[in-house]
Amino acid sequence: MIERVTLYRAPTTVADVDSVARWLADRIEATVDVRDRFLEVHRSDDLPERFADARVLDPYDRETGNAMLGIVRYEERVLDDPERGGGVLYDGLAVQRALGAAIPDDERSSDHLHVPILDRAVGTWGDHDGRWHKRVNVLGRPAIVSVPGLYEAPAKPESYYKEKQKHALLSGDAPPREVLENEVDGAFLVGDDPRTTDCLKGYVLQAYHYLVTGQAFCENPDCRLSNPHRQEGVIRAQLREPEFCDEHAERYEA
Repeated sequence: MIERVTLYRAPTTVADVDSVARWLADRIEATVDVRDRFLEVHRSDDLPERFADARVLDPYDRETGNAMLGIVRYEERVLDDPERGGGVLYDGLAVQRALGAAIPDDERSSDHLHVPILDRAVGTWGDHDGRWHKRVNVLGRPAIVSVPGLYEAPAKPESYYKEKQKHALLSGDAPPREVLENEVDGAFLVGDDPRTTDCLKGYVLQAYHYLVTGQAFCENPDCRLSNPHRQEGVIRAQLREPEFCDEHAERYEA
């Protein structure tokens, strides 16, 4: 039984975590509260080394980590100044273990779910195809929700890749991001997208739902608890009516 959910803000992103918390509190029985950035509230001395160890070095290599002093120093700087980070993929399960270890003992009770909203890209290894896959969330304790993952993990629509290929054929180089966004308007999420907060609501609820029911995701593509692999599916599940399938509407409709 989850009696308390604590969300952590991601100040370097457009995500309004307080708004997500209000939405969640209207739909679950647990108390919901919000704190500042997890990596400040629960910072521990070994976090730079643990993030360095969690770095994905090759999309097709299961082994992770680079313990070079320069990499650890980079992770220290990003902890101090998150605006300086970006462009790195981390093993989501390793990050989950690192953040879990940073939570004080008196806050690790089984009825308390911590949900850090992160400005870092995280992934999980796919044994079925031998490569890393970016993720929006990593369920469990704590449950990680990645804002960059929302933009980068689900595949973009076919029209995006067609426009990209067409531009490359005509100009010989990759088109600027804003060109593609204009050509495929609104069909997918982009960095700092104003729809970010609304989309994150469903992914945060998934973290609670998983621990309460043991079910990871919903198979219905029209439910916020679904886990679409394409951007069109994210928009369909998180931004369009209905919010939930019939089964989950009974539990979570406000």
